[in-house]
Amino acid sequence: MNTKTDRFQAAFARRAGGTALIPYITSGDPSVQVTPALMHALVQAGADIIELGVPFSDPMADGPVIQRAGERAIARGVGLRQVLDMVAEFRRGDAATPVVLMGYANPIECMGQDAFIAAAQTAGVDGVLVVDYPPEEFGDFGERLAQAGMAPIFLLAPTSTEERIRRVGQIARGYVYYVSLKGITGAGHLDTDDVARHLAAIRRHVSVPVGVGFGIRDAQSAARLAPVADAVVIGTKLIETIEAAAAAAGPGADGDRAAVEAAGEWLGGIRRALDAA
Repeated sequence: MNTKTDRFQAAFARRAGGTALIPYITSGDPSVQVTPALMHALVQAGADIIELGVPFSDPMADGPVIQRAGERAIARGVGLRQVLDMVAEFRRGDAATPVVLMGYANPIECMGQDAFIAAAQTAGVDGVLVVDYPPEEFGDFGERLAQAGMAPIFLLAPTSTEERIRRVGQIARGYVYYVSLKGITGAGHLDTDDVARHLAAIRRHVSVPVGVGFGIRDAQSAARLAPVADAVVIGTKLIETIEAAAAAAGPGADGDRAAVEAAGEWLGGIRRALDAA
């Protein structure tokens, strides 16, 4: 059996009949040192899978909140290798929670695909979502990821064609991330009925669970999606919460502690809302 694939299966099995929770944070923000502790706090608050953003200088799909977090991390010297070190540190205390790297192709290409796959496997990465690697171009890279026990994960959107959905269904592992809104992260308002219609169309071709993200900013919006989504993915508001807590407490250890506490408390509210729904 593939341990990493099993982590995804176990995560969704734990929420059978319910909704999994997938928070997104930016690696290295509010600090390099606190990221693994922040990941542990999110798990304790009810996260089932963690999406760990890889900072990149030209994040075309990210809104201003996530862009700011990435810029702060880059200013601290955070790149792909440092992100993998954070995953390895997290793994020393958590062998069960799936970790997905979410980012862009350039850092992977700079490291080299083979070197990246080997390093990510060693660190304990479970899945890889590359925003600008469409399924039509994923090809051999996706196969090599799967051979190394890591899931190729893909975005689908309201504008995705049936052919694109079918292609994703053939190669996706772990779960599929449905972007519920057009545009960048953190924008717009959710139309739950429209999301439900698109998820029904996706599930005709996709057998893995479908998580829904973009536009989920509070317990109420998460709960509205619980009846139709296998998971909710939430990033912008969580990062806003981390950003505000760290800024209020000041730099250094005080800011780190405040960020961890605020993130855990806020995400716990989302978890309770999903469970109640």
